[in-house]
Amino acid sequence: MKLQNITNGSHGPSRRLYNDACGTAHALDLIGERWALLVIRELLLGPKRFADLRADLPGISANVLTQRLAGLEAQGILARRALEPPASGHVYELTEWGYEAEPIIQALGRWASRSPTHDPTLPLSATSLMLSFRTMHDRARLAGIEAQVGFRIGRERFRMRIAGSELSVGRGEAEGADLVFTGPATAIAAAVYGGVPVAALEAEGALSLDGDRDLLARFVTLFPLPAKFSKPA
Repeated sequence: MKLQNITNGSHGPSRRLYNDACGTAHALDLIGERWALLVIRELLLGPKRFADLRADLPGISANVLTQRLAGLEAQGILARRALEPPASGHVYELTEWGYEAEPIIQALGRWASRSPTHDPTLPLSATSLMLSFRTMHDRARLAGIEAQVGFRIGRERFRMRIAGSELSVGRGEAEGADLVFTGPATAIAAAVYGGVPVAALEAEGALSLDGDRDLLARFVTLFPLPAKFSKPA
């Protein structure tokens, strides 16, 4: 596709946009710049401060994050909101339209998980892990489970509800859940997706579990990954 240089002050001094009426091309105009889609991902479970976004996106500079936030705000995908007293500062949150990007991110994640070059040991944010649960759960395997699962991941808290072959997860206190994971997102992912025995992670001090061990045994099987793609010989 032919590329066109267009100057747009809200996105920086210059952007390269596709001169193409296709909706896919325009989607790339909106969210195709590096880090833009990951900024949206980090806001799918609720608003965040600038510092929290930067902490959850290893490798992004403050300058680039500022540019991406400004560009996404200019497009109407997110908004900047002042916190009410006694809190101070601002948070960034997705607009109603911005939240509609979740199925796009889910589809990309599910598709890319088949890549033989995907490295699951790389850094993983808490939000990314929770979204992976919303994406990868197998409804047939959820059948018969009625439970709440809590997650303490650094400064963040999440709560998952499983009922009637449905799963929901969002921000919320972990206390009182039937099963509670405490540890980094990478350790939880290792238990759920990597097949690492929970006992081994506990022995290393990487993960702490409280609650129903029978539920734990089922939980780590609820999110099967698709088979890796094998290139034709």
